[in-house]
Formats: sequence, structure tokens, C-alpha cells
Amino acid sequence: MKTEGAALGVLMLDTKFPRIVGDVGNRLSYQYPVIFRTVRGATVQRVIYDADPLLLDQFIEGAQDLETQGAVAITSSCGFLSLFQDSVAKAVSVPVLLSSLLQVPLAYALTQRRVAVITANSERLSEEVLRCAGIDPNVPLTISGLQDIPAFSEPVLNDGASLQSEAIEQEVLQNANMLCEQYPDIGAFVFECHNLAPYAKRVQQATGRPVFDIIDFANWIYSTVIKDGFGPPSTTN
Repeated sequence: MKTEGAALGVLMLDTKFPRIVGDVGNRLSYQYPVIFRTVRGATVQRVIYDADPLLLDQFIEGAQDLETQGAVAITSSCGFLSLFQDSVAKAVSVPVLLSSLLQVPLAYALTQRRVAVITANSERLSEEVLRCAGIDPNVPLTISGLQDIPAFSEPVLNDGASLQSEAIEQEVLQNANMLCEQYPDIGAFVFECHNLAPYAKRVQQATGRPVFDIIDFANWIYSTVIKDGFGPPSTTN
């Protein structure tokens, strides 16, 4: 049982689209307390399309507020926020994991094979976004975007009022299977988009590859600061 009151803080973009179970913005996606903090004005347009540096101070303020409220680690609702990773991490005293992309170096280290990144928008996933996530340019990557898939882009990129999760799942599965056919040397998938965790299990089952998403990442980091015990020590002969 996790320590009561020890919460994960989540910096949320300023959006209105539905957050299904498994999404980083749904409280039921976690088995421990969560504190959500919306960064006003941090729209999809400003974060993904504009990479607006003027938002940095607001994300720092939001992270500091979450820490004050008791957050023991802080994540976010968008992988493109790797651009702010270093600055936000320096501004608080708890672990910060703003982007699922931080897992790419680990995925490569574990497999020594190509890493496939599925992102909300491949056209906007710049070298700077990757660099700020600590990704060595020599790591073999395949990047595939969902910006041209209406089932995904309408609710998530255009901040629509409704979301068809089954349609998104099918498109993500099709995308992943296509990548494996094109690049048989793929060793793992990393979901840049923090809205894709609900579909990770199906992708893992269909492709047979490990899938790294933001929820598993958050669970891992949370477990490093709030440790589960193993009961009283015992001696075995």
C-alpha cells in the first residue's frame, strides 16, 4: 500500500478533450494519490506547434506549486515539454519527468536495437525536443506521427469535445504493425504522446516489443521515492 497523501503531481496542458482511463490526465490511471495542475494558456498550439518559450515560467510556477502541495514527483501531459525538462527539474527538489521521451535512451540501452517513437506530430518533433530529452543523435530512431489520423488529431491536436478510443486504438495498432514490417530491427516502442498509454498493452501484444509509455514511467519514478517494503527482514539458511 502506497503512503497515504504522497502524491504524483501532473502539469496539465490547457485542454478540454476527454481523458479516458489510462490517459495521464485521468485520476483512475493511478493507484496512488495524484494532484493535477492545469497551466493556463498552455494550449496544444502553443506547446506543440509554437514551442512557446514564454510558457516556461508558468510551468516552473506550476511545478513549485505542486511540490508545495505535497507532490513527491512531477510529470506532465505532453511529451513535447522535454524542452522545459532541465529548467523545471532545477526549480524543484523532487524528481521531474516532463516527457516520456526521457525513456528513449533506456529503451535503446536495454535492446541495442532501433527505437520506434510514436508521436502526436512527427513534423513538430524537432531535434531540439529530442536533444532536451537526452537522446543521443546516434541512437537509431524511427519516428511516426499521428497528425494525419483524424480519429486522433481531431480530439487531441484540435482539442475536440469527443473521443473515439476504439478508433484511435486501431489506428495506433496499424501504425505500430506497419513500422515493424518496414523496420524489423525495432527493439522497442516509446510513446511520446502522453495520451497513448491506454493503447500500449495492445501494441505490445501485437508487436511482441516492449512499449514505454508515460504511465509506466510515472509509476516507476513514484516507486523510487515512495518505496514498498518486503515485510520484516528474515534470515534463510
